[in-house]
Amino acid sequence: MSTMRLRKAARIILVGAPGVGKGTQTERMLKRFPQLDSISSGDLLRDNVRQKTPLGMQADSIMKTGGLVPDSMILRLIRNALTTRGWLIPKEGVQPFTVNTLSTSFTPPTSPDEFLTVPPLHAQATSDLEFDFSDAPEASFILDGFPRTTSQALQLASLIPINMVIHIHTPTSIILDRICNRWIHPKSGRVYNTTFNAPKVEGKDDMTGEELIQRDDDKPEVWQARLKSFEENSAPLLNHYEERGVLWRVEGNSSDEITPKIFEEFGKRFGA
Repeated sequence: MSTMRLRKAARIILVGAPGVGKGTQTERMLKRFPQLDSISSGDLLRDNVRQKTPLGMQADSIMKTGGLVPDSMILRLIRNALTTRGWLIPKEGVQPFTVNTLSTSFTPPTSPDEFLTVPPLHAQATSDLEFDFSDAPEASFILDGFPRTTSQALQLASLIPINMVIHIHTPTSIILDRICNRWIHPKSGRVYNTTFNAPKVEGKDDMTGEELIQRDDDKPEVWQARLKSFEENSAPLLNHYEERGVLWRVEGNSSDEITPKIFEEFGKRFGA
């Protein structure tokens, strides 16, 4: 695959239902556009927990008590990743919180509610977090895992502007056909699909003849519920970005059909 240079920073979010292939498209975009990087909020969280940074220790304590990591913490992880790379530059007089800010005062909480007193994202400066951001091609990224709601999108916008949101759409029937016809040989992990990669003998592993199983989370009723939940929850977020003129929708029945469309549009907007 030939690569393409960028002429300016691309700050991208991919939105799509479970099973639509967001990971595949991200991987292909990173290969096609080498200046593009991937920033995963989940990976940042796991890295900080593993490295036992003060912020990671806080997040770990919350999760161990069954709580959800608050948006302010995720934003702080993203902000730290961007400033570390030099893509966000605090303006004069702004002292940003980092993953190490609370190192001298951190005490593990007894309940998630205790973190309501953690300084919110906007509490550090009356200027509402004034940052300069790099528009250099090397400051291009795909943000994975955040935002998922309009509220999160507004918080992110106060940090750095997203300039393209790609809504990947594949018909529900195609996703269900792709996922719900998947059968697995549990001992080896071999995967079959009755639509395009069926076993030689129905319900049997090709190599051992042993029974194939369908995982509970691959069953049609589970995926119907997941897809319905995504449609309901993503609609406000998509409307938010459409109102701001950065939403672009792409449709296709497979990743191979969708990829060239993304490459073409992305190249028009950001290619050198």
